[in-house]
Amino acid sequence: MKKFKSSFNVYYEDTDAGGVVYYANYLKFIERARTDAIASVNFTNSNLKENYGIYIIVKSCNLNFIKSSRLEDKLDIFSEIIEVKNVSIKMKQDIFVKANLILTADVHLATINKDGKPTKMPEKLKEQLTK
Repeated sequence: MKKFKSSFNVYYEDTDAGGVVYYANYLKFIERARTDAIASVNFTNSNLKENYGIYIIVKSCNLNFIKSSRLEDKLDIFSEIIEVKNVSIKMKQDIFVKANLILTADVHLATINKDGKPTKMPEKLKEQLTK
């Protein structure tokens, strides 16, 4: 399946008083990486909403914190598509600082309509995520 890479720097606003990244901010980092991944195959969140009437939401997320990152670290986030079905996507996301794995995430996404009901994703999106 398809793999993507995004990189982000850790800013002061991402850290606690000790300069360590606050744990909840890792959810923001992996969300940004997923957004970049979808955009890299020519589908943005606004495009999906406006042209297809769908939203991609997180159904479940399991994080494994291995090591902390700190102020001014560069985070490399690798997002891999594991499975694509009609209304769901499973991804594995890993965050590295230099060559050190610091976090793994298993994320289950779903596509819904404006009423919050599961909705089939566009075939073109499925194709782009699986080739």
